[in-house]
This record gives sequence, structure tokens and C-alpha cells, in this order.
Amino acid sequence: MKVSITLIELKSPLKFFALSLYALGIMRQLKKTNYAGFKKTGIWTTHYTMTLWRNEEEMKTFARSGAHLASMQQGVKIAKEIRTATIEADELPDWKTAKQILDEKGKSLKY
Repeated sequence: MKVSITLIELKSPLKFFALSLYALGIMRQLKKTNYAGFKKTGIWTTHYTMTLWRNEEEMKTFARSGAHLASMQQGVKIAKEIRTATIEADELPDWKTAKQILDEKGKSLKY
């Protein structure tokens, strides 16, 4: 199974409203898929998500379509950094471990 871990660092606290709007569409899209687990956390300008997928194909199909794709294309407007990491795991890690994985293995887009 695959775990996708994401950090989004917003340009300002006011960008939270746009992030929330994008997240609503992404959650609607996610609920229509065959994902195996999901967690989110965040405060102020720093937000994290984790999603557990049965295989890489399902994960990539989700990421490259619908509300998720549209949100990624708008990332430059709201984020100063988006960092992602994908690992093999049978369950979602705890947040401490997930953040360490992002620090060590994450691929970063800085705007």
C-alpha cells in the first residue's frame, strides 16, 4: 500500500479561506475513490494531510484529476511551499513520523 504525505505552508493566514474551499472539493473527490485511510492536521499557515492508498495507480489517478488537480494548479496563489512524500506502508504513520519523513524524503515546491 502507498501513503501520500503532504505539507502546505500558506503565504499568509488569510489564504486559509482559499485552502478550505479547495479542501472541500478535494474531500468530495476523495470520498468517491477507493482510498484506505485519511488524516489531516494543521494550524495557522501550516497544514498536513496523509492518505493511504491500496496501490500507486489509484493514488496517481486521484492526484492527477478533478478537484485535486485543479487545486494543485492554484497552489502558487496560496502557498509558499508544498512538500510531498510517498512511502510504502500498511497503515498511516503517526504525525511525528510523517513529519520526519517529509523532512528527510519530501520533494518540495517553493513559490
